[in-house]
Amino acid sequence: MTQVTERGTPLSVAPRAAGRRRSPAAAACVVGGVVAAGLGLGFLAVLVIVLWISSPYPDSGPGGALHLAAGLWLLAHGTELVRYETLSGVPAPVGVTPLLLVALPVLLMRRAARLGSASDEEREEVLPASAVFSAVLCGYLAVGALATVYAAGGPMPADPISAAWHVPLVAVLAAAGGVWAVRGRPLGPLPDWVPGGVRRAFARPRYALALRAGAGGALVLLGGGALLVGGSLAWHGAEVQGSFLALTGVWSGRFAVLLLAVALIPNAMVWGAAYALGPGFALGAGVTATPLGFTGSPALPRFPLLAALPPEGPGTPLTWAVAGVPVVAGLAVGWFAVRRAREVSYGETALTAALGALVCGLAMAGLAAASAGPMGSRALADFGPVWWATGAAAFAWTLVPAVPVAVAVHAWRNRPAGAVDDGWHDSGVRELRWAALRHAAGALVPDIAPAPLPRAPAEAPAEAPAAVPGPGLAPVLPSAKASGQAPVPVRPPRQVTVVPGLRVDLLAPKPGVPPLPGVPPLPVAGGARVLPRRKPPA
Repeated sequence: MTQVTERGTPLSVAPRAAGRRRSPAAAACVVGGVVAAGLGLGFLAVLVIVLWISSPYPDSGPGGALHLAAGLWLLAHGTELVRYETLSGVPAPVGVTPLLLVALPVLLMRRAARLGSASDEEREEVLPASAVFSAVLCGYLAVGALATVYAAGGPMPADPISAAWHVPLVAVLAAAGGVWAVRGRPLGPLPDWVPGGVRRAFARPRYALALRAGAGGALVLLGGGALLVGGSLAWHGAEVQGSFLALTGVWSGRFAVLLLAVALIPNAMVWGAAYALGPGFALGAGVTATPLGFTGSPALPRFPLLAALPPEGPGTPLTWAVAGVPVVAGLAVGWFAVRRAREVSYGETALTAALGALVCGLAMAGLAAASAGPMGSRALADFGPVWWATGAAAFAWTLVPAVPVAVAVHAWRNRPAGAVDDGWHDSGVRELRWAALRHAAGALVPDIAPAPLPRAPAEAPAEAPAAVPGPGLAPVLPSAKASGQAPVPVRPPRQVTVVPGLRVDLLAPKPGVPPLPGVPPLPVAGGARVLPRRKPPA
């Protein structure tokens, strides 16, 4: 007898049906990757065609403009382009990628991965993260391969070897970020093939704090680099304007130069941060700009951003002052590395700050590598900051102030609340003040009269009058009246109020003060002070 599922489908056929239901979802993810790549290509193609149409001297047809758009799309992934039309006849590579242009494929690929991972109301089953990642990546890389082949026939073809690993790298990182964001940005658990000790170690909150602290330090460095670049552009405003106007005289050409300058602003921020860190950046073979000096004679083209370079020669106190940028970044790393939990030790806080400095160094090394590259051959073969030197300097600069600042902030946040010694809580002063308050209050705080002593039997009259109950005294017992004995007042049980957290030693009898006759000592509970509660006389 064949077993069936709830819907009447044979059990042996159910997995195949599930696979058929998942195939449209996988196909949609592949199409999403193709659309993401196509949107990026289309945007750049429209931009290049508009500039080509508005140019008064177009040197190629629309086919050349489309080939150039494909090359720019590959350049946005970090691929090196090769320029064959040079004055020397030697092919010149172009490898400086405008970082603002990288945001276009990253955002489109991330959006495709998010849409593929999102749940659909009409679809009962959602593809796993690995399936969405693979499907979107396949569609995107297929378009990338076609674009590489198409750009080979243009004026600036792409280097096949460079395109073979730059395009997949950007696509993998962007797709992984999209899938990770849809899954709720989890920091764990790691896959089962990772050792258990490593998985438990990465589950600790110190790594999330280290990532936050490192990101904060990197943002401070980039912000400082932006301030340096902006200040230098304002300082060299006349040179920047002259270079911008000298490049071309038509509005379409100036618009293209302006777009290129805007796309290179993130690169300038990274270069400014590398300059503040100390290693600086290279402007060709043997030419380096650092706060200590600008050595060599660079052969640079006329470009507005390059007009903001520091002057040639040794450094000045003004250039040395840029060292304050990495110091502030180290303070930021130390501040963000402190947890608010009181059970965290000082060693844990110092380790988190050190890891944050390491994250900051790795981030700056990656940004320096992405912002640098060749701008030509020979003298312009080395252009931009050195990635390993920038990363090492960022780690060292942020590590030195981050650890002591994190420990100091941790100690300040977890400081014990100290008691204020104003003299009021001294035992002797407190009693004197309380006596003065009782005297000033008058009838509001009446004195408690002591109980009268019992009379001797010989002096007792034949009929003892009943004792009038006074404050704290109970009526005379009826048995005492019937027997003719002297009335013995009976003290009722005291009503007490237990106030926790007070000192018990204050209830001890004072030396030289005799206890009240007939009044039993007050009961004392351990760890509390017992106070009698009496009603004032009517």
